Parts: sequence; C-alpha cells; structure tokens
Amino acid sequence: MTRQRRGGSGGLVEGTVVMIDLDRFGEVVEERGWSEYSPNPATGLLTRLVEELVSKWSGYLVYGLDEERGTEEAVIEFPFVEPEELREDLERIRRELNKLGVGVTIVAVKGYVGLVSRSLDRRAAYGATPARRLAARLLRQAKRRGGNVVIIA
Repeated sequence: MTRQRRGGSGGLVEGTVVMIDLDRFGEVVEERGWSEYSPNPATGLLTRLVEELVSKWSGYLVYGLDEERGTEEAVIEFPFVEPEELREDLERIRRELNKLGVGVTIVAVKGYVGLVSRSLDRRAAYGATPARRLAARLLRQAKRRGGNVVIIA
C-alpha cells in the first residue's frame, strides 16, 4: 500500500486517522497459551478485519499490519472520510474481537492525513502529524481507563 495522493497543503488532505490496539495483549496471550510470534485467533482476526477496512474505505496502512505474526496494533489513514462514517465498521471490529474474549481500543480522529507509504517506525507512525499525535493520546487515555472502546473525535 504505497499509493500516494497529493492535496493542496503540502501533500496533506482532510481525512481520518484510525488507531487500533488490542487490550492487555501480553496477558491474554499468556492466559490462553497463544503464540505471540505467529497469528493467533485474535491477531489473525484483527489482520483480516484491518485489511477489509482498508479495502472498503480506500485507506492507507501506515503501521502495524503483520500477516506473518498477526496484527496487535494498526495505524491507518483514510483521506476524505469523516470519523463518524467509520463508526459502524469500527464497532464491528470491536464486537468481532470481543466474541473471542479479547478487548480492543479504537480511536478515529479527524485531521489532516499525509498519505505516505507504510512506516516501519512506530514512533513516526504515532507522532508524524497532529492528528496522529491526538489519536495516540486518546488511545493511551482510553486504555488507562480500561479500554475496549471506540472513540470518535
């Protein structure tokens, strides 16, 4: 997913940043005896659900999708999409993971998206733009309060 599209403001266009992170992943893996180095039921499902979301909304995966190990977290940008438009699909991701007994925290923030190629650097993925920094802050706050929530900002 290295497509790039240029907008009027230095390559940035309005859209939505989505951050998804499994809650208490290390504890869940240990409790259930799942592997953390290959796809387990939760990370395999999240990989598939993220791929579907990206495809449906023409999103750009910035960070986190890992088909070989399974996906624990993801940062995705959706140009020209309002956060509220994604609510139903994000709630579906939460419900599907909850069926496995796994919590997930999801944040969708309106802002400028950069439409850059995939990042292998977590720090850059989480902090490269104001919208990503806000999403990361909201994600951390929600996880401290227990997680397993979808936040639209």
